[in-house]
Amino acid sequence: MAYDATTLPDVSGLTVGIIGGTGDQGRGLAYRFARAGQTVLIGSRSADRAAQAAAEIAALPGVAAGTAVSGAANDEVARRSDVVIIAVPWDGHAATVAALAEPLTGKIVVDCVNPLGFDKQGPYALPVPEGSAVQQAAGLLPESRVCAAFNHVSAPLLADPEIDRIDLDVLICTEDRELVGIVAALAARIPGMRGIYAGRLRNAHQIEAFTANLIAINKRYKAHAGIRVTDL
Repeated sequence: MAYDATTLPDVSGLTVGIIGGTGDQGRGLAYRFARAGQTVLIGSRSADRAAQAAAEIAALPGVAAGTAVSGAANDEVARRSDVVIIAVPWDGHAATVAALAEPLTGKIVVDCVNPLGFDKQGPYALPVPEGSAVQQAAGLLPESRVCAAFNHVSAPLLADPEIDRIDLDVLICTEDRELVGIVAALAARIPGMRGIYAGRLRNAHQIEAFTANLIAINKRYKAHAGIRVTDL
């Protein structure tokens, strides 16, 4: 069946929290959702840093006056959000996620973390005992609804106010098929994006690892490459 955006649910009323919202990826996603009019909560270990980042995002071009963008400590953001995006550095992933297990109970959790290492030859995928970052998150959050998505979205593109469309596909891995529609609908709030189901959580490893290839492509061609799935 061909991709049909008209079948996606209405997610405009959901509050999106971003754990790691002061980092490049999290901040960029927050900006794009705020531009779309979504209520956004920026999470950080420091509530002050989160509040400062939220104020800066709310003042950026394209964010309508009155759009709800606020910041708080990670725990509060997890409690107040309907959908929580995990966008923290890999080396702090397990500890951050584990600490939020209770406030994330019953919540939709979207993990976009890529376990990568870097050496003089460039980026490379790191082994993860659980299989992938999102599988690690799912193991730490047994009472949450977990998926992987937004792994391949360029932070510089997200942050650039001159760019109106980001033409790429967001690959979604999850055991929960209902989540596919919800997360795809959130992706579609960003002009040019589509959310595409890409298999169960066990398939997320190669998606996370492929980010190393995209970084190499971007370096070679001075680009901000993404992924587009054909014939859909």
